[in-house]
Amino acid sequence: MDVIRGFLVIDREVPDRGPGRGGRVCTDDQTRVRGARQGPPARRILKKRGCAMTFRTTILAAVCAALATLATAEPRAWQGEWPDTNFNKTTVDAWSEILSGGPPKDGIPALDNPGFIPAARETRIGAREPVITVEIRGAEPRAYPIRYLTWHEIVNDTVAGVPIAVTFCPLCNSGITFDRRTRHGVLSFGVSGKLRNSDMVMYDRQTESWWQQALGEAIVGDLTGTVLDTLPTWMESWAQFKERNPQGLVMKEPSWSRDYGRNPYRNYDSSKQPFLYNGEMPPHGIPPLMRVVRVGDRAWPMSRFDTQQKISEAGVTLTWSKGQASALDASRIDQGREVGTIRVRDASGRDLPHDMLFAFAFHAFWPDGRWMLGQ
Repeated sequence: MDVIRGFLVIDREVPDRGPGRGGRVCTDDQTRVRGARQGPPARRILKKRGCAMTFRTTILAAVCAALATLATAEPRAWQGEWPDTNFNKTTVDAWSEILSGGPPKDGIPALDNPGFIPAARETRIGAREPVITVEIRGAEPRAYPIRYLTWHEIVNDTVAGVPIAVTFCPLCNSGITFDRRTRHGVLSFGVSGKLRNSDMVMYDRQTESWWQQALGEAIVGDLTGTVLDTLPTWMESWAQFKERNPQGLVMKEPSWSRDYGRNPYRNYDSSKQPFLYNGEMPPHGIPPLMRVVRVGDRAWPMSRFDTQQKISEAGVTLTWSKGQASALDASRIDQGREVGTIRVRDASGRDLPHDMLFAFAFHAFWPDGRWMLGQ
C-alpha cells in the first residue's frame, strides 16, 4: 500500500524484498483491497489522478489509524517490523508521542545515489517550483526538486566526496540537508512511516535507530543522542537556481511510478490544524501553519517580511525574494501561491544552516526557543 501521509493512495512498484504487504488498487469508480503478495516485485496497477482522495476524506481514515496506533504505541507492537531496533535506548518521554503516518516502513521509498542532468536540459520543472539547493566546494551546484522529495522525503547522495541526506517533511515543510558521516560511520537513511509531532521519523539502515528529521538527532535505538551535522543548503525556485547556476545539475526524475509535479497535500498550508498533531500551539498568536525561518533555536515568522525584504539581527541577515511557489497549496506544485525564497547569511556573507518550517513544529521541538518578533 502506498499512502502519502494519509492523503493519497496508489499502488507502488516494490523492490524485491521477499514477502510483500497488502496493496490498494484504485479503479475509476471504486477502491478494493487486495491481500498480501508473495514473490516477485509488484508492478504498477494504476496511476490515475482520480485515485487521489481529498484531504477531508483521507484525514478521517488517517486519524482512525492514529487512534489505533495510540492503543498499541509501545515497542512490543513494533518489534515485528523493527526486530533490529534497540527500544531500550530512547530520549522519547512517552511512546504515545510516536504515531503511524499511514505508510509502513519504506512505504515512502527513500532514494539512493540518484542521477543528474544539466540544468539546461531539464524541461519538466516549472519555473516557480521549489528545489533544495546544495552547493559544496569541488562540485557543480545541485538542485533536488521538491516535486520528487514530496514522494520520497529522503535522498541519500554523495557530493564532492561528502555523503549527504537531503530531506523534506511535507507535514512540517521542513527541508534540511545532513552530513551522513558520524563517529559510528557513514549512515544511510530510510523513511520509517512514523511521525512525532507531525514530523518525519527517519531510520538509519545500519542500526535501525530512529531519527527525528527536524532535529537531525537519533531518538530511539543504539545511536540515541547522536546528532547529524546540518549543511548550509536552502530552498529556492527552479528559475532562481538556473539563473545563478547555468552550469548546475538537477536530479533526474526517479523511475518510480508517481505523478511527479502533483501535490497530494493540496491546501495543507492554509489549514488551521496540523495533521496528526496534539501538541501545544505556538505563542504570540502565530498561526500554527505559518512558515518560520529557524536558525539554531531562534525563529523569524514570515509575517515580518510582509513589509520588508531584509532583516539583520542576532548576528545573521535574512533576505526575502519573490518567485517561489508553495509546494503544499495548489494541486500542481508550480501553481502554488507565492511564498518567496529566504537566504540566511552571517556577517561575512556566508550561507548558514537553517530551516523553513511551520510554526507549530518549531514550538514542538524548541519549546524554549526564541521568537524573533522584531519588538
